[in-house]
Amino acid sequence: MTQPPALTRLEVDPSGLAVLTVDAGQLNLYTLGLHEQIDAALDRLPDDTRALLIRFDGRVVSAGVDVTLFDAQQSPEQAKVLFDRMLALPERIAALEFPTVFAAHALCLTWAFEVAVACDIILAAQRASFGLVEKVVGLTPTMGGTQRLAARAGVGRAKEFVMTGERYPASVLERWNVVNRVLPDDGFDEAARAFTAQLAAGPTRAHAATKNVLDHFAAGGVPEADRHVTTIAAELYRTEDLRNAVRSFLDDGPGRATFTGR
Repeated sequence: MTQPPALTRLEVDPSGLAVLTVDAGQLNLYTLGLHEQIDAALDRLPDDTRALLIRFDGRVVSAGVDVTLFDAQQSPEQAKVLFDRMLALPERIAALEFPTVFAAHALCLTWAFEVAVACDIILAAQRASFGLVEKVVGLTPTMGGTQRLAARAGVGRAKEFVMTGERYPASVLERWNVVNRVLPDDGFDEAARAFTAQLAAGPTRAHAATKNVLDHFAAGGVPEADRHVTTIAAELYRTEDLRNAVRSFLDDGPGRATFTGR
């Protein structure tokens, strides 16, 4: 039986940096086949992964979803099965216990934007732009983009973004606190890799703890995070990285520790 074409590539560096590249044609449209290949790539992430960069080849990050997928749904019940499947992808990425970085080099629409806001950090090239344009087919975003955008930018901004269906430049989304950093177009890919490699070289379990604290904040604000932060932080005393970094600080001064992720 003929194997389907490879739509993704996974590179794993000995340092613990993993780079997942989506290469599904010039438009990188979402299909269930692409989703399955992304899932398979995530399945192959080693246990000692310390950071993940998600990037795209092609003329754009993505022009959206293959609309024939929506056309194939014949009932609300059928559609909900599809939408539940689609939502599982950003949920899975958000649950990863190490830093995740999304690199947007150009136009980034619908499902790709929803994956972006499920990542910890979004890097954008100056030429990049973003949109949730589901209104053109009478739909609302189904992969968590609306609510994750609201968590970053506020409910009012999320309503504007989704209801207008406009494309917003990277500079605007940086001002909204959605994009973390806008970087020059030239050398963007190398800069994104270097940024993620820096995270991979850090205290991986401390980064996971930070994500855990912020999950509690998202669920219940500062009081909910306060209920958990001391327990989460105290557990880091089980890690080699904390003990070695404290000793390095005392012996050699700040900023000289190296981390293993353990």
